[in-house]
Amino acid sequence: MTPADLRVVFMGTPDFAVPVLETVLARGCQVVAVVSQPDRPKGRGQRVLRTPVAACADRHGLAVHQWARLSNDSYAILRGLRPDLCVVVAYGKILPQRYLDLPPHGCLNVHASLLPALRGAAPIQWAVIRGHGETGVSIMRMDAGMDTGDVALTVRTPIGPDETAGQLHDRLAPLGAAALGGALDQLCGGTLRFTPQDHAAATEAPRLSKEDGRIDWTWSAHAVHDRVRGTSPWPGAFVARPEGPLKIHGTRRALGGGTPGTVIAHDPDGPRVACGDGAVTLTGLQRPGRNAVSGADFLRGTDLTIGSRL
Repeated sequence: MTPADLRVVFMGTPDFAVPVLETVLARGCQVVAVVSQPDRPKGRGQRVLRTPVAACADRHGLAVHQWARLSNDSYAILRGLRPDLCVVVAYGKILPQRYLDLPPHGCLNVHASLLPALRGAAPIQWAVIRGHGETGVSIMRMDAGMDTGDVALTVRTPIGPDETAGQLHDRLAPLGAAALGGALDQLCGGTLRFTPQDHAAATEAPRLSKEDGRIDWTWSAHAVHDRVRGTSPWPGAFVARPEGPLKIHGTRRALGGGTPGTVIAHDPDGPRVACGDGAVTLTGLQRPGRNAVSGADFLRGTDLTIGSRL
């Protein structure tokens, strides 16, 4: 069997899934349909934007389905396409068992963690928030659980001590695409093998909310730094203040201590703030209704004195 013999339904929505779709096409598979989430309004103007995967499918002239929910009708349409394989990457919905059973070769999922670690919707962000030194991507055969299926391939990569979730996302996307390409080659060669996960070692990576960006100065400096970079670019880290949230776009760990939340120094690159253990320098900040500025520019534009509280 060759990739050209495979009739593939691709299911995905965000930017992370686009390199995988491009890889499936480059391998020569017959992509008989692309399924993505509905287009939604975004930004201040609430302009309706195409999902990244749907936009990619448009460029390649592929049929696109964007069902608000999976139903008997959507199932009938996919069944009529007679897919041999489904490739699923951050689609955004749980697939019922009958969808998983539809293709003879099952549904392969590209998940951005080293399973069974970080099962769930936000594995990249939680890997950074929790201070992991390493992560990767897993190629998994989907089952009815949440990222609980057997794993065929993993690719590992270190996480830099100052790397943000956004930067890690951009590195993992091509790694996931390459891993999926390898899985397709093994599938066609009859050598693709799966290993059950160790469910006792599983950890969760739930969907983030805006509240997950709230900084608690009683945390250690390490935890504050990891929270800031793990919530960048979304939902973004912040501290609550009477005039509105002060957004924190960047930090570095620093020496010193004191009452948590107290400004203990004016560093060249921004205010240094005491944490529950250690301190951080705030290198990027944004006041309500203002543009983001460097920590140094923030100090020049405010009267944030040493000893004041954030």
